[in-house]
Amino acid sequence: MNSSKANLEKVHESIKDLIHRTPIMRSDGIDELLGCEVLFKCENFQKIGAFKMRGATYFMHELLNTEIERPKAVVTHSSGNHAQAVALAAKMNGLKAYIVMPKDAPKVKVEAVKGYGGEVHFCEPTLEARESNMERIRAENGAVFIPPFDHEHIILGQSTAAKELIEDTDELDYILAPVGGGGLLAGTALTANAFSPKTKVIGCEPEMADDAYQSFKSGKWQPSKNPKTLADGLKTSLGKLNFDIILEHVNDILCCSEKQMLEAMQLIWERMKIVIEPSAAVPLACIMANREMFKGKRVGLIISGGNLDLGDFFKLLDQKRSS
Repeated sequence: MNSSKANLEKVHESIKDLIHRTPIMRSDGIDELLGCEVLFKCENFQKIGAFKMRGATYFMHELLNTEIERPKAVVTHSSGNHAQAVALAAKMNGLKAYIVMPKDAPKVKVEAVKGYGGEVHFCEPTLEARESNMERIRAENGAVFIPPFDHEHIILGQSTAAKELIEDTDELDYILAPVGGGGLLAGTALTANAFSPKTKVIGCEPEMADDAYQSFKSGKWQPSKNPKTLADGLKTSLGKLNFDIILEHVNDILCCSEKQMLEAMQLIWERMKIVIEPSAAVPLACIMANREMFKGKRVGLIISGGNLDLGDFFKLLDQKRSS
């Protein structure tokens, strides 16, 4: 994979007019509480409400500019944010989008996919079911598969979030990003290595879905086994290509409890007045759980998304209060 400065700049240039340059926000109250300066890269304000739009847009750009024959349709499998990104990217380019989603996917994300014109096909909530249904639809319709995370184009597209973060802030001691499939974390690590090599990159994960943590610590890729986290966007197993990049360029992976994740989520709601989903709260929860590590540091934190069913949110708060 070409992760040189020149190529990362070329990737960003190719999609910058098709995505939002999301704002950097901060909170004096959160800084005082945690004893460090936290700069939030707000990808909850990205198109479709999540960073996934970056990877899908770059994949679509490469697909339409390298294929000899223009494809008629694309297909993917996703629990939500990547599904929305592919549906919108396809709509913007006049392509049909077939989206395989687990039957327990958040309703707000399912409805958003449909709103962007995606044709939703439900399946059992297992990776095997998602992949088999996707392969069937791909074969029946001649559609091109857009992977959720484990692909060079996706990783390079996601790298643009950290590139903007680095460009829009002074030198950072750390950049934190959540890790599920690993596209965002791998892209962030490549960007930091190229543009800010002194900045340490930390992956953040729920204890109830800690396959990336286990893989990183052992040095051997380990797939996720029956994750139970409320962070639906982080249930996916770490991609193998992503793991290789993470192992080489990421400094550490931290974990948080479900309760810590919900406390961080509530803190952002209350102090920053912005909507985030559980997955996006994991990096802040990891800072809260490791305050000494970040004391006095400047920390860039990528808020991965804000696609949340409000009814579910209040149920989550009730669970936290009763735990």
